[in-house]
Amino acid sequence: MLEAEPDEAMTADLEKELRALEKEVGRRQIDLLFSDPYTDHVALIGIHAGAGGTDSQDWAQMLLRMYLLWAEEHRMPVEFLEESVGDEAGIKSATIRVSGPRAYGLLKGEHGVHRLVRISPFDAAHRRHTSFVLVEVTPEIEDTVTVEIDPDDVRTDVFRSSGAGGQHVNKTSSAVRLTHIPTGVVVTCQNERSQQQNRDVAWRVLRSRLLALQQAAHAQKVADLKGELIAAEWGSQIRSYVLQPYTMVKDHRTGVEVGNAQAVLDGDIDPFIEGYLHWAAREGPESKAS
Repeated sequence: MLEAEPDEAMTADLEKELRALEKEVGRRQIDLLFSDPYTDHVALIGIHAGAGGTDSQDWAQMLLRMYLLWAEEHRMPVEFLEESVGDEAGIKSATIRVSGPRAYGLLKGEHGVHRLVRISPFDAAHRRHTSFVLVEVTPEIEDTVTVEIDPDDVRTDVFRSSGAGGQHVNKTSSAVRLTHIPTGVVVTCQNERSQQQNRDVAWRVLRSRLLALQQAAHAQKVADLKGELIAAEWGSQIRSYVLQPYTMVKDHRTGVEVGNAQAVLDGDIDPFIEGYLHWAAREGPESKAS
């Protein structure tokens, strides 16, 4: 009995169908990771320099650049809501609005303290310094979502814009800062041309952050949770970026580790995003709460 010779065309077709099936299975597996009801919402990213002085402010600007490059690579539009320039270098804080498919779902795992270890460019003795920056990621909530905020609990300050903005900057007091006194949440907006526009955007951001806090708190008080989250210092980091004496970026929650630190700082954070999604689905806070 003669053995049938392999049909190359049929083999190629089967291999093509198998690859397509594997791709579809992979896509569906990824879909299952996006269980958050706010997955497709706009992501509001707040970056705040923590312990570390000028080095921390420079580190905050490096992280801002990292997220801008990531968004550019993924063709996600970015809008600046505010930016406060550092005293000597970098930034004290910045808030950006990232929109696009699954913007919040992809970026929510970046929420937390980010730690940098490097030889400080601001130290004449060329010593190694450790800097910390707090990154806050919340979904933008539409006006139709009800979040109870007592106006008496919110202090409003108006001042002149200090960031980019052309001739309009520093001529009128158009920038707005809202402080929610019970939780300590502070929102600043100076991107828009008028005070009323900045006020409207700031209230939308405040509503989004307070709703995110309320959801994350569960049985805890919102104020207690806020106090726990804003400690941008040693021991609270979710991820470490080491540039000296070796290069490595490691996420302390998921164990994901990348040796090419510069590539990460240039916006290649997808391994950490994917690692967080798998970790959260397997053993993160959401899975434990369910």
